[in-house]
Amino acid sequence: MEVVRITPRGYCHGVVEAIRIAKRVGTERAEGEQVTMLGYLVHNEHVTRELEEHGVALVDAPDRMKGLDQIESGTVVFTAHGISPLVVEEAKRRGLNVVDATCSDVTRTHDLVRRLTDEGYHVVYIGKRGHPEPAGALGVAPDATTLVERIEEVDELDFPDGTRLAVTCQTTLSMWDTKVIIDRLVERFPDIAVHNEICLATQQRQEAAVLAATDVDCVVVVGSRRSSNSLRLVQVVEERAGKPAFLVDTAADVQAEWFAGMHRIGVTAGASTPTQLTREVIALIEALPQPAAATV
Repeated sequence: MEVVRITPRGYCHGVVEAIRIAKRVGTERAEGEQVTMLGYLVHNEHVTRELEEHGVALVDAPDRMKGLDQIESGTVVFTAHGISPLVVEEAKRRGLNVVDATCSDVTRTHDLVRRLTDEGYHVVYIGKRGHPEPAGALGVAPDATTLVERIEEVDELDFPDGTRLAVTCQTTLSMWDTKVIIDRLVERFPDIAVHNEICLATQQRQEAAVLAATDVDCVVVVGSRRSSNSLRLVQVVEERAGKPAFLVDTAADVQAEWFAGMHRIGVTAGASTPTQLTREVIALIEALPQPAAATV
């Protein structure tokens, strides 16, 4: 079976840096010191197991503030998705050593929200409810931010006359879905200040996947179901290119029957997917027999 390797794919710079930070902290910890990541450092279970081998334990708590109750001492590592300043302050108050592995793109969005709200704007934040990245961003200015996930919610927004509005977004969303919501916001609130913060790595991977999908029979995305950007890759291939897309965690998830009658398979990977997992998926698909040519 022919495999088209879609580029770019796999680790982005934020994931690489977050893993490097966490491994260093785990390796250099003092004897007996507890090092804990508050939530999945990146949304991939294989990375989590690797970090645990380096001495970094996991507290899986969607509510980061409540998660602190499970960390008695030592060092807490905040994930690449960003963290509410209130959680950071509480961790320090409890005497924990704080290590921040927030992606620089997310930090930039936090700084933007802080600047806009300091200037008197109310920020509409486009993001997925329950995802740690919006939770961290809204925590920057909880009284001056509103979360919107679906375009229908835009029509439900109601602000006092004279409210200065701005919009920004979660970095890992579909760039096309985000644009639709932003366009609707501009339609309702013509003076809203637009700050589209879809990160470059996310945008490039989505564009590459959609472009490649036009010349393959289907696309396999290697990534975790916890990973927002991996799920978005599946979504944009199906919706923008009209091609089948399959999400797999490892090569063991690949089902040969998916490719019945197909000849060219595109493979990409989420931004938190280890390279070795993608290589194994590619090798397995390449080893599948090429479908026989139809006879007349």
